[in-house]
Amino acid sequence: MPKNKFQDVIFTIIMALIMVYGMVVYNVALNTGGVTGQTFFLALHELPIMVPVAFVLEFFIVGKIARRLAFSVMKPTDRPQFITYAISICICCIMCPTMSLIATFLFKTPSFGTWVQTFAFNFPMAICWQMFYCGPLVRLIFRLIFREK
Repeated sequence: MPKNKFQDVIFTIIMALIMVYGMVVYNVALNTGGVTGQTFFLALHELPIMVPVAFVLEFFIVGKIARRLAFSVMKPTDRPQFITYAISICICCIMCPTMSLIATFLFKTPSFGTWVQTFAFNFPMAICWQMFYCGPLVRLIFRLIFREK
């Protein structure tokens, strides 16, 4: 989708913001025992920390690794939407344990068990959130911002 570095930065910022917000809402709901109006407000407190971390990780490290992994099973001639799905899944498979580790150190009592539990709770949600909601929404927003002529 992004055609140049500027578009890539914008796409990654939008993706990081929406993906992180959704996952933080989910984690706040887990920690508070349910979803209330307060949950969405409480999630905003972690965004200034987690969005820049997610952006830097994805833009400079994970995106490149995920593309290499995706193209180890996909061919450039495959349908573009399947390539997009493969890259998205690879990004989730790398970002989820990494962001779970960072969140464990920043917001919980750090231990290996706490990280494993956090990752185990987050991974199914991260894949579903990315594939069914966040990814399509971000691609729609991106297409609206950068309309092709």
